[in-house]
Amino acid sequence: MSAARLPLLITLTTDFGHRDWFVGAMKGVILGQTPGVTIVDLTHAVPSGDIRAGAFALLAGCRCFPRATVHVAVVDPGVGGSRPALAVRTTDYYFLGPDNGVLSFALARERVRAVRRIQNERLFRQPVSATFHGRDVFAPVAAYLAGGGDFAGVGPEAGGFVRLPWPEPQAAKDGWAGEVVYVDHFGNAITNLGPEQLGSRAAPGVELVLPGRKRCPVAACYQAAPAGQPLGIVGSCGLLEVAVNGGSAARSLGLRVGSKVQVRFIAWASRGRGDKA
Repeated sequence: MSAARLPLLITLTTDFGHRDWFVGAMKGVILGQTPGVTIVDLTHAVPSGDIRAGAFALLAGCRCFPRATVHVAVVDPGVGGSRPALAVRTTDYYFLGPDNGVLSFALARERVRAVRRIQNERLFRQPVSATFHGRDVFAPVAAYLAGGGDFAGVGPEAGGFVRLPWPEPQAAKDGWAGEVVYVDHFGNAITNLGPEQLGSRAAPGVELVLPGRKRCPVAACYQAAPAGQPLGIVGSCGLLEVAVNGGSAARSLGLRVGSKVQVRFIAWASRGRGDKA
């Protein structure tokens, strides 16, 4: 990524919310250093300290942006402690955040070119607060990179980064077993199951088995189910979601991160396991 292609674009993903001054302070530091930059709020509604939710939000949104965007993710319960601050350059983007796994879901879909520890204190806002590295470390370094700064200038090379485990779907009798990995604002329960588990099959040949042996069909859109009724649908992230038409699947079905779900191929089940091939 050359400086000539830089779009002067930074995204922010945090658990800071909008009640306090934290997000505004980060933006002030960025704009004071690189006035022409555009700052996009990916989200600031990550549940407090929920690194996994922050990692999923970054994964879900980061590829919607042009090449050379600087993605900053700060969900950092270990701020001020021993965890390193990282800058990662991929083929298409820069990623900045604490080395606690918050970057790892997004980086798993990227071609990583270089990983560096952010240690060049000349780039930091001084004095550096022990509680607000978003403002004093990540914001000025993001502004530096968006403005064309040399990636090697942020600090020494790092051997790697913390990776959060991603639960892989497992083959099961009559289908696939998976689990909920994220619950969105609407109460849709997003799973780790994707189109590759569904294959070319579609409703009415597929159903979801939910906790308590509840079952619902897999359909093409929310309106395919009656109002208030559950269904499975491949959502905008490309993953199978459990939804309720006009309601919250999390609330009405008791779903949360880690809840087990299963894709069941009805035709397989009715023919018997010996006929699956």
